[in-house]
Amino acid sequence: MRFRKSFLRLSVLAGAAPLAAGCMPTAQEERAEFMETPSLGRTVAASGVRSVGSEKGWPGQQWWSAFRSAELDRIVEKALEDNQNLRKAAGTLKEAEAGIDVASSRLTPYVESDLSYRQTRYAEHGVAAGLNPNQAGLEKSAAFLNPISAKWELDFWGKNRALLDASIGDALAQEGELEQTRLLLTTSVARAYLRGYVLSEQLKLARELTKLRRELRGLAETRYNTGIETLDIVQLARAAEESAARREASLEAAISIQENALARLMGEGPDYARNLFAGRKSIAPVQPALPKRLPVELLAHRPDLMAALRRAEAWADRIHAAKTMFLPSIDLSVTAGLEASVTSSQFAKLGGYLFNPGAMVYSVTPGLHLPIFQGGKLTGNLEIQRADYDQAVDAYNETLLAAAQQVADALANLKRFKSEYESQSRFIKARKAELQLARIRLRDGLRDRREVVQEYADMLDAIFIQRGLEGDKLVAAVDLFQALGGGYDAGPAANEPRPAPETDPINPVVNAVQSLGGG
Repeated sequence: MRFRKSFLRLSVLAGAAPLAAGCMPTAQEERAEFMETPSLGRTVAASGVRSVGSEKGWPGQQWWSAFRSAELDRIVEKALEDNQNLRKAAGTLKEAEAGIDVASSRLTPYVESDLSYRQTRYAEHGVAAGLNPNQAGLEKSAAFLNPISAKWELDFWGKNRALLDASIGDALAQEGELEQTRLLLTTSVARAYLRGYVLSEQLKLARELTKLRRELRGLAETRYNTGIETLDIVQLARAAEESAARREASLEAAISIQENALARLMGEGPDYARNLFAGRKSIAPVQPALPKRLPVELLAHRPDLMAALRRAEAWADRIHAAKTMFLPSIDLSVTAGLEASVTSSQFAKLGGYLFNPGAMVYSVTPGLHLPIFQGGKLTGNLEIQRADYDQAVDAYNETLLAAAQQVADALANLKRFKSEYESQSRFIKARKAELQLARIRLRDGLRDRREVVQEYADMLDAIFIQRGLEGDKLVAAVDLFQALGGGYDAGPAANEPRPAPETDPINPVVNAVQSLGGG
């Protein structure tokens, strides 16, 4: 019994605590703050990439044309037209834009027209007959015609305007996400095509290397059969030939994977891009430039940054809308029309009574609504909007840091692959000199053909590695194009004011209402 009383007492206290807390003012915690643009000065200086003034340092809208490949241009255009993810993002943008129309409707009166007819029969022993025996069993016909029925909520505190601004912010954010989807699509197409191009060039070298390894294996077997060479040399030659064959098969599979990826990005099945890299291809080397005002103007050229900022602004508007819910609202309802009612025996007279000056009715109803006690619903809703705003600001900050990192990583990769490519070029030059000396020794009878074939194979191996580094350089250029926004330039200026929802002028009024128990 004592346990039951203690349990009931705790239950009552637990139930009353949220109610009491819901009436108390919300703690004014600090909101998340927007980060300043990270510095990239030393990173840019260390990269060795030249900086260009004005807008020329930023990529163009068709940045992929810098590779001077008509086939790449065609594939990108096909992907922009038929890619399914891009279509989905475009559909989401249309949905967000339709939301603007819904939100803007709150700023205008709702006007309707009503026409109704009602047939009624009163029970012989019902309530109406008890009050008036003459109504017992009586049938009546009634008609109502209201050409005008309007309702308008006066946006005294800017709630509906804030909700409209939030919808506009969502649409702008979705527009930025659509541009980001387009950027990711074009860069994915470019990477897949460039990798496929480099792999096809490496495949040509691999096939030639397989022939050379086969020749070396044949020479080793011949020398072994004549007793000149040992068996272990033959086994090494056979292993080298098998390794070359495996590399050739691996490259063919890798090319097929890139073709499949391109087919999907173009919105087609795998057969659409089959043997895409079979013919002769050419790609121009690209060395992207950097804009001098890179860190400052990054916001205007990154669609993901713009989308993140607009999301935060939309949640700031929703915070204002949530605060207005604590305050009185005023609305006005107006109806005007005609009304007539007759007994069923006089149904023919209904039209004459309805369309008569005496049938006119109207109603004007101004309303004032003040939330006094909502059990914490309004306070909880406000805190939800504040939490979503903080998350949106943190997401913007993370996107900003990621954008700066992507620029820095792309510059580091460009510098690295350029250095490695130049080093490999010097190595190939040395291998060519060795090959020339081997040919001279073969001509003079100092060495046999094995040395020339081996030196030629070693040189092709070096060129094979150089082709891979060439692909790395091309992909790093694509990475930098993406990090710089891929030609997007519709973002806000760096000095555009950031939202500050806790400086709202209605804050004192809202706090006063909360302190009195409202919400």
